[in-house]
Amino acid sequence: MSEELVLSLRHVTSGYRTGGMLRRGAYQEVLHDVTFDVRHGEILGLVGESGTGKSTLARTILGMVRPDKGEVIHYTKRPQMIFQDPYSSLNPAYTVGWILEEPLRIYGKYPAQERKRRVREMLARVELPEECLTARPAALSGGQRQRVSIAAALIKRPRFLIADEPVSALDVTIQAQILDLLRTLRDELDLSYLFISHDLNVVYQLCDRVLVMKEGRIVEQGRVEEIFDHPKEAYTKQLLAAAE
Repeated sequence: MSEELVLSLRHVTSGYRTGGMLRRGAYQEVLHDVTFDVRHGEILGLVGESGTGKSTLARTILGMVRPDKGEVIHYTKRPQMIFQDPYSSLNPAYTVGWILEEPLRIYGKYPAQERKRRVREMLARVELPEECLTARPAALSGGQRQRVSIAAALIKRPRFLIADEPVSALDVTIQAQILDLLRTLRDELDLSYLFISHDLNVVYQLCDRVLVMKEGRIVEQGRVEEIFDHPKEAYTKQLLAAAE
């Protein structure tokens, strides 16, 4: 892990307005003065209870929510997303081959033969057989669908991925396989991750550093070993006690 950065957030405050499509209701601030960096080659964990602002933070990084204050600085092209539920994020009407090729088709840079070569290469990287190309998502297992979701996030070769609870819907054995795959891809493709999870045991296994979020604020951050072995904040101690 180097000191080169792929992302910086500086004093980011953001939220949304309630009240339907016109959004004229009360303003709800979700993130409060959030500052952190993601370093090149690292897996940075983000933990906190449900409703604490983790998904709003991901949407802010992706540009789906504009900060009201502060700035989001990307040092690579914008990250891609690996979602919690691959079944809802993959179009059920199309085959895996179509799903993986479509971003390259929209990009318009590659001829059909090169697109198909890249799709086959990415399928191999996520350790799926070529016969999956003609299958639709409903025909795949949960673990296979998550591998397709990872391949779809990687097909345009980003340097930085946001993984939002990517193993929480999988059983423990499949979780371990997907975590191993994420590590392998990080090393082989020179990736960095922001890994969002409520499962501290998974974060301990996978991540280099961790951010602890409470009510939209980063209350503690540091190397995983430091935070897990010597937590300073009462909230972090509470989360760790609940995970035991």
